Amino acid sequence: MDAINIAATALNTHQAWLNAISNNIANVNTAKPASGNAFQAEYLAVQEQAGNDGVAVTGVVHGDPKGRLVYDPTNAVADKDGYVRMPDIDLGEQMSTLIMAQRGYQANAAVVDRAKTTYEAALQIGRS
Repeated sequence: MDAINIAATALNTHQAWLNAISNNIANVNTAKPASGNAFQAEYLAVQEQAGNDGVAVTGVVHGDPKGRLVYDPTNAVADKDGYVRMPDIDLGEQMSTLIMAQRGYQANAAVVDRAKTTYEAALQIGRS
């Protein structure tokens, strides 16, 4: 059952990664007042679990709180000079990362499925 357990840790990690990326993409256009901090992108810190039992999320690393100043005088949170603070998130990079996370999730789901099939076949052999 080690294959299933290890793949399950990877599935959990990829799900957390997908959640973080989704949050980053959802907030790519979130404007904040220029006097405050921008939305900070979330990046996961992942590490191998002790004894080679898979992987686990060990923390979240946040992006630059300064973001970037954008001139948008029509924005409701713009300061008197017309500036707002936008997150420093590259949408193209986030979309590429999203694809990698999805593929990783799919690959680990396939590992679980194949391991389950293999274990079922072994049980059938034992019954014969």
